Amino acid sequence: MNMKMRLIVMNFLQFAVWGAYLTSMGTYLAGVGLGGHIGIFYAMQGIVSLFMPAVLGIVADRWIPAQRLLGLSHLLAALFMGGAGYYAMTTGLQVEFAPLFSFYSVSVAFYMPTLALSNSVAYTALDKAGLDTIKAFPPIRTFGTIGFICSMWLVDLLGFQSNYMQFFTCAAWGVVLAVYAQTLPECPVSRAQGGQKSLVEALGLRAFLLFKNRKMAVFFIFSMLLGVSLQITNGFANPFITSFSAIPEYANTFGVQHANLLISLSQISETCCILLIPFFLGRLGIKKVMLIAMVAWVLRFGLFGLGDPGSGVWMFVLSMIVYGVAFDFFNVSGSLFVDKETDLSIRSSAQGLFIIMTNGIGATVGTLSAQAVVNCFVDFNSQAPQVEGWSRAWFVFAAYALVVAVTFALVFKYKHKVDNE
Repeated sequence: MNMKMRLIVMNFLQFAVWGAYLTSMGTYLAGVGLGGHIGIFYAMQGIVSLFMPAVLGIVADRWIPAQRLLGLSHLLAALFMGGAGYYAMTTGLQVEFAPLFSFYSVSVAFYMPTLALSNSVAYTALDKAGLDTIKAFPPIRTFGTIGFICSMWLVDLLGFQSNYMQFFTCAAWGVVLAVYAQTLPECPVSRAQGGQKSLVEALGLRAFLLFKNRKMAVFFIFSMLLGVSLQITNGFANPFITSFSAIPEYANTFGVQHANLLISLSQISETCCILLIPFFLGRLGIKKVMLIAMVAWVLRFGLFGLGDPGSGVWMFVLSMIVYGVAFDFFNVSGSLFVDKETDLSIRSSAQGLFIIMTNGIGATVGTLSAQAVVNCFVDFNSQAPQVEGWSRAWFVFAAYALVVAVTFALVFKYKHKVDNE
């Protein structure tokens, strides 16, 4: 199996793990009476991303090869996610917040660092093969999104999106990747030879010194602000769309009956948009590409607020399409930008720092704030339709994304040399 194919399989499995529950867990939680806690479940992914990616990034840079650590992390994540599924299975509708949340939290604590670790493994392997990461990585990363979509469809079509089986599906994918990761190319560790090292160097924390560079500091700050938007639709889109079941006119529409399949259009769009990144990043540069992503987030939220599963379903579909631009032009381009702007010796640490700012601080603040906004407008305990309240919440999110976009356009300074190849 050639190098690209090996990395394609890794990316497919990496995101299949996540796709098993990420878009449907909110509906399960609402169904067992934990709708008011959806935000903290999704925020936990951000909370653990504040420190776990950096810690494991340092370990991968200095002591344990990234591909070995990737496999170990997935194995531990799978065991605890399986524990969450077993607890949910044995308690039925009597699920309590604390035990389920504990199993889930430990699982995501080991999963979230693998987003950065898998990038490091891919970039290292491509470098060894003499390939340009900006041109070679996006098509490979596309298969990660395909894995996410396949997992979403599997969960939906098997009837798992509203029950505990989504946790077992996630665990199964994780075990497969834990084994496969041990076959991936060796990633070197940076064991410095001799000489006195500063405390920062000894702990492998040099990536944090990137904040001394104004360009990188501003980039990371806006990565955090844009990261606020990342998990909002993952947590609340499925419960929002299925809430239309309270209105007879929409109860039997495709979107309400198969919310995961409708939402998967977002990931299909993401798959296509990844392939556009080399073109846009090479010609427009990171500033314009991220600005496009920010405007796409405004449309993502605004169209949710305006649409419905009936005559307005086209707005939902358009929202799913722009998601590909919103997510990829920020996440994948940002990761490539960090890779090009940092030294090889701190590659894993720098990728970990990027995850901290986006999926860590940004997503934590975003999901907790989103829960507060949703709780302000939506009553999960009411049998009455909550569509109007949901719409107001989506408009609040759209307004936030617009403010971030305008501010970024004014503050971030970056001169880009046009790639004419």
